Amino acid sequence: MARPYVTAIVVAHDGGRWLGETLQALAGQSRRPDRVAGVDNGSRDGSADLLVQTLGRGNLISLPRSTGFGESVAAALERSPSAGPDEWIWLLHDDCAPDRRALEALLVAAQHHPKAAVLGPKLRDWLDRRRLLEVGVTVGRTGRRDTGLEPREFDQGQHDGTHDVLSVSTAGMLIRRDVWEQVGGLDPFFPLFRDDLDLCWRVRNAGHQVLNVTSAVAWHAEAAARRRRRITVSGDHPRRLDRRNAIFVVMANLPFGAMLWALLRNVVGSAFRTLLFIVSKQPANALDEMVAMGSILVHPFRLLRARRARRPPGNRQSRKKAYIRIKRLMTPRGAAWRRLTDMVQSFLAGQAPVDSAGRHHHSTAEEEDELPPPDTGAVKRFLSRPGVVLLLALTAVSLAAERSLLGGERLGGERLGGGALVPVTGGAGDLWAFYTESFHDVGLGSNAWAPPYVAVLAALSTLALGKTWLAVSVLLLGSVPLAGASAYLATRHIIPAVPARAWAAGTYALLPVATGAIAAGRLGTAVVFVLLPLYASFGTVLLSGERRRARRAAWGLGLLLAVGTAFVPLVYPLFAVLGVLAAVAFGGVRRGVVTSMAIALAVPLALLLPWLASLVTDPGRILLEAGLHDPALADPVLAPESLLALSPGGPGLPPFWVTAGLVTTALSALLMRRQRMIVAIGWGIALYGMLAAILVSRVTVEGARAWPGVPLAFAGTGLLVLVGLTAHRLAELRAGGGLRKLGATAVVAVAFSTPLLAAGFWVVNGVRGPLVGDAPDVLPALAASYSKNGERTLVIEGSAFTVLRARTPLIGEAELPVDSDARTRVRTAAQGLAGGRGGDAATLAQHGIAMVAVAPPVSAELAKRLDSQPSLQRMSLSDAGGLWRLTEPVRRVPAQPGSALHTPWLWAQGALVLVAALMAAPGRRPSEGVESSSVALAGA
Repeated sequence: MARPYVTAIVVAHDGGRWLGETLQALAGQSRRPDRVAGVDNGSRDGSADLLVQTLGRGNLISLPRSTGFGESVAAALERSPSAGPDEWIWLLHDDCAPDRRALEALLVAAQHHPKAAVLGPKLRDWLDRRRLLEVGVTVGRTGRRDTGLEPREFDQGQHDGTHDVLSVSTAGMLIRRDVWEQVGGLDPFFPLFRDDLDLCWRVRNAGHQVLNVTSAVAWHAEAAARRRRRITVSGDHPRRLDRRNAIFVVMANLPFGAMLWALLRNVVGSAFRTLLFIVSKQPANALDEMVAMGSILVHPFRLLRARRARRPPGNRQSRKKAYIRIKRLMTPRGAAWRRLTDMVQSFLAGQAPVDSAGRHHHSTAEEEDELPPPDTGAVKRFLSRPGVVLLLALTAVSLAAERSLLGGERLGGERLGGGALVPVTGGAGDLWAFYTESFHDVGLGSNAWAPPYVAVLAALSTLALGKTWLAVSVLLLGSVPLAGASAYLATRHIIPAVPARAWAAGTYALLPVATGAIAAGRLGTAVVFVLLPLYASFGTVLLSGERRRARRAAWGLGLLLAVGTAFVPLVYPLFAVLGVLAAVAFGGVRRGVVTSMAIALAVPLALLLPWLASLVTDPGRILLEAGLHDPALADPVLAPESLLALSPGGPGLPPFWVTAGLVTTALSALLMRRQRMIVAIGWGIALYGMLAAILVSRVTVEGARAWPGVPLAFAGTGLLVLVGLTAHRLAELRAGGGLRKLGATAVVAVAFSTPLLAAGFWVVNGVRGPLVGDAPDVLPALAASYSKNGERTLVIEGSAFTVLRARTPLIGEAELPVDSDARTRVRTAAQGLAGGRGGDAATLAQHGIAMVAVAPPVSAELAKRLDSQPSLQRMSLSDAGGLWRLTEPVRRVPAQPGSALHTPWLWAQGALVLVAALMAAPGRRPSEGVESSSVALAGA
């Protein structure tokens, strides 16, 4: 019989403390492998140097830290061509040291069992080398791992022999290469934990055997499961990741009928375990259990794809036939109930219920004492990350600049208001009621659709425990740090250099658009300013990513674009123009770009359809945004230097020279001979935004100029991405020395002048604008007390008037369109009262108005005219304003019938949001081998 060919693959990740012994054990095998490949996943402890010293640099593959074990093995096999039909793959972890005769014993067992395609050694503990870890692994229908061993069981030969098992660990696993390729290898969806179980299950479904060979021994430290090193392939806690993968493997491999029953058991069991953990004061375990189960339930299509990929070849009954063979190897049915009973008994006995999920063997409290102490530097490392430092710095700057808004009568801006922002009142329930009702009994009454951004604020207020003031304060007052964080995270695949990315994010967050939006109370612009970097990120993935990622990015972009359009309708046409141009440019280069862009542009139209239809009849409203439209908030004539400095005009803006550094740096990029495509795209977007800003600032809507803040935010984004992508050229120029070094240093200094000057100016001067932290109620308290039955109050402020009903209006109510005839009649009556004309009180009474309030200051002449009206009776007059009551009977205005399609469309809208969210949900981690988005865009 021909000698089998063995390819050994060692995967290392910060395993230097164990890797040396592992490599020595590999080199000392009685039957040496024919080929050895090493893979290092971004180790920072010298593991890569150990692999190079032992295996040679030509046998080492270096991958990013986020690479999973399965992806690492696949990368090594791509570099290692097949050696024939009798080739075996031997997988070794960096913390797994095999016995001298381990490989020889595995090959002998494979020779004696021709049907075996996967063989694994007996695993013992790294520290206590007598203690058993695994002699094969099985699993129950609830995903609980079972080794069949007692706690701290010593190896005395009681389990010796070659056993047919459901699964063996990848630590020391020997697998035929043809079978590996047949079943597709390790699933990259499982970067850690349960990947071995899933692989062995698929091997058994393909008709092969899985054996545990106890004559082959290996010692395993289980560093990841015991948290002896940091896990970087996933941000989830190891226990949560293991529990999610466990449920997913079982759900993906069971037959359909058994899967449904197992799913029901897991849902009920997880709920009970979560409750037990909460009662026993283990909130972390409860959260892990709940989130793991929820991750399975909210991604049904991911599970369906996994089941389809694991369907054995042949007819549909083949999975059931394979399951008959596998079922006898699974945990007996009563074991899960016994485990649950033990947890309950432990709780009733006054002990914390212990769950072994996430461990590769049964753990005890004594065992935990052997674990090394936690890394005390974790907090320090977290706080020293550039993104965290940037967020903390921007937060400190915002708190210092907004000091006048945070020290009002209600700390935190509970009565935040002024400028475009109406005083924030009500809670999440009030906003939901306002958004869902078909007839709005506010002002003069309206059956129009509520602005869609009200639903967004209602959802955020619900997350803020029903406090609308908290949600609005975070969005508006926290827009600078939020924009900085979103810009830093969104550009991680666009701007590769971390210092350049941090500079771009900080500069973007402090653009005049942000500080001007806060000073003027422009909540809509603040929200769009935070979302704009995400548009750039999703758009880049849509244009340059793999087809599935691009399609998910399209759905996500559509959802975020709908949110931005709800707050500022101008966002949609601005983005649509860029999107169509990008689809035309990239449509011939990458497949599916046109379809993905069409999805991104269609989602906002579908979600906002009824409200958008009302904008078509009044196109001027497209240039407005959420909140009040006050002429004092925009400059009548915007100077050219302001537009060039990205300053949209209005209160709270810095001088134009604050942002001159950004524009100068972007202009200097025009001198670069390389990367001209990036320079052209960046300046193209900037000029497009500036041109749109010029057009918007020249349009008058409802007697006031439109504010060009959002178009200038587009322009600023183009300039910042342009400078960030070309920043690496400065390092090359500085390395050249001489005048080049001097010029590069000057460019860096000029670039950093913009965020530093903007932050300093904002902190020194504070928020200078109409926004205040303790805005008074628009409706006088006396008028509210006399409006118990829904009577309306006419509030006169100068030449303007407002009709209120029993309370200060909610956010969005002032933007409802009102019947023009009714408004004209009320305006005429209000002007008649102010002018001393008689007979106008009857008109007010017909529209349900019972009181007339005059905002301060009240002139003596106006008070005299109102007192002279026989139908008005003064109730109060002071520096805080005046109030008069109508003496004639007031007519109760009946509610107008709403549209019959209102409620069905709200349900359809909710379903559309859910479908879009599911389609945008992230799939498996993309391969790190794919070129970055910025490189792809530049090449295109």
